[in-house]
Amino acid sequence: MPEILFTGVFLISNIRQYFVYLAKIGFNMPKIIENRLIQEFKDRESFSREELFEFFKYFEPDLKDGTFGWRIYNLKERNIIKPLMRGLYTISYKPKYKPEVSQDLLKLIRKLNDRFEDVKHCIWETNLLNEFSQHQSSKRILIIETERDFLDSFFYELKEIYKGDVFLTPDEKAINFYVAESMQPVVIKRLVTRSPISKRTEKKIIFHTPLLEKILVDVFAEDKLFYYSQGSELVHIFENALKNYDINFTKLLSYAKRRERDTDIKMFLSNNMHHLVKDIIDV
Repeated sequence: MPEILFTGVFLISNIRQYFVYLAKIGFNMPKIIENRLIQEFKDRESFSREELFEFFKYFEPDLKDGTFGWRIYNLKERNIIKPLMRGLYTISYKPKYKPEVSQDLLKLIRKLNDRFEDVKHCIWETNLLNEFSQHQSSKRILIIETERDFLDSFFYELKEIYKGDVFLTPDEKAINFYVAESMQPVVIKRLVTRSPISKRTEKKIIFHTPLLEKILVDVFAEDKLFYYSQGSELVHIFENALKNYDINFTKLLSYAKRRERDTDIKMFLSNNMHHLVKDIIDV
């Protein structure tokens, strides 16, 4: 099949008739158009809903907005495109973040589930930040977040079942004098409403872990707790996360707004990695 060239979202030469011909002789047109879409937009950081609509209209001049909505839904469901923000998309080629869960953590999760089966809580280990950091840290904090009414219950339960130090919403002084000196502490915090978390199942154990969007915002917002991941290290963490994984900026900025840090994080992204967010972040 001869090469088909695009300029912007418009085809060169009499390509529409050529596609009609391909359809008549039995080619899989949706697949061909999908491949052309990937070729057209793959080298761009983002493209708008309007640009995508114009792309499809070239092949379907009578395309209605409702039908186009289903086209977008189908592309997202099959992981061809992904939304960055409302009305802004990119070609999906980065994997979703799904960190490994240690056997020790799974054992602890099982015990917590036996006691708090119906209580929403989120759990993760900070050593996973080493994947994104320039310097590897031996610091490992086990973060457990739950609803406000169950903070004390989690604290007393963990004091019974966990061998290390357990801290309940530590303030700056407690972090500096105690958390920082403990090798594998547990820190229990309130789970912010509508936090971006994910339900997982490992070895028949059901639990929740934070999405990467939440981890990034938390490390940025809680500079006292994550004291060892600030400054240039924080820039490395964000940059490597954005380069290597699928990031939903709507989720990231919505969560940052609930933490009252959306303006700060937009400025941080714009100042330190403008090349990665220039079409996404308005400062």
